[in-house]
Order: sequence, then C-alpha cells, then structure tokens
Amino acid sequence: MEQYKKYTSAATIPVQKNRYTFLLVNILVMLVLPVFCIVSENQIENAAFNWSLIGKWFIFWPVGIRLFMAGIKQSSNPEFTASRIFHLKSTESFVVIRELGFANISIGVMGILSVINNSWRPLAAITGGLFFGLAGLQHLFKKPDSQNEVIAMVGDLFIFLLMIFYLGFTLFI
Repeated sequence: MEQYKKYTSAATIPVQKNRYTFLLVNILVMLVLPVFCIVSENQIENAAFNWSLIGKWFIFWPVGIRLFMAGIKQSSNPEFTASRIFHLKSTESFVVIRELGFANISIGVMGILSVINNSWRPLAAITGGLFFGLAGLQHLFKKPDSQNEVIAMVGDLFIFLLMIFYLGFTLFI
C-alpha cells in the first residue's frame, strides 16, 4: 500500500508542474515579454509608443514565438496536445496534431520574421489573428473542460482582439 501511495503522489506532480508551466509560458510569451520589449524599445531607442510598436512585439512574441514553440511541441510530442488540451485518448489523432504543429511552425516563422520587416506585420497579424480567433472561438463554443484549455482559450481570444486593434489602428485609422 505504501508503494502505491508513493507512486500515485509522484505521478501527480508532473501533471501539476506541466499545468503551471503551460500557464507560466503563456503569460510570459503573451504578455510579459511583449510588454517588456515595448517598454524597452520605447525607453532605449525613444521609439514612439503607438500601435505600430505594440503590434511589432505582440506579433513577434505571441504570433511568432508562441506559435513556433507550440508547433515544435505539437510536431515532436503530439500526445501533450491530444491528452492535456483536447483530452483525446487515441493515438490516431497524433497525425492531425503533428500537421497542426507544422501549420503553427509556419505561421510562427512569419510572426518571427515580421520583427525585421515592418511591411510583413499586417499579413502576420491577419494570419495569426485569424488563427487565434478561430481557435479561441472553438474553445469557447466547446466549453473548455480543463485548465489548460481555458488558458489556451483566454490567450487565443486576447491575441485575436489585439490583432484586430493593431490592424484597425495601423491600416484603417
């Protein structure tokens, strides 16, 4: 019985650690790091604090780095997304999740490269924003059934709204 308790306790620790790691990485990449870069560029390079600067770093970090990292994770370890986010038990879903990973890598690369070319940002914002908006709505209508899915949904909808504001203020106003 004592061995069973040790095994059960040890088995639950990685789940909690993964849950908090997922939350921490999302907060860092979707809020803390972009804000840090915006403030740094504003203070160090005297860049104007406007939607162009905000978009630059919110496209680079959440659209670029987050999707690129998610794509690497999904294509190399589809089981995490299948089991921890979507609660899929079958390994048959791994092929589709790997392909989602390839799409995330592709969109992520566009977001990353947009940091060096201002004219690429609107396309990265449209593509990334559309992806995040559709993914967020899917989570919302499905009614999330795990903490990781709630984290993904909130992050997706947050970035979707930011991309709408960025595009609205830089292209149409």
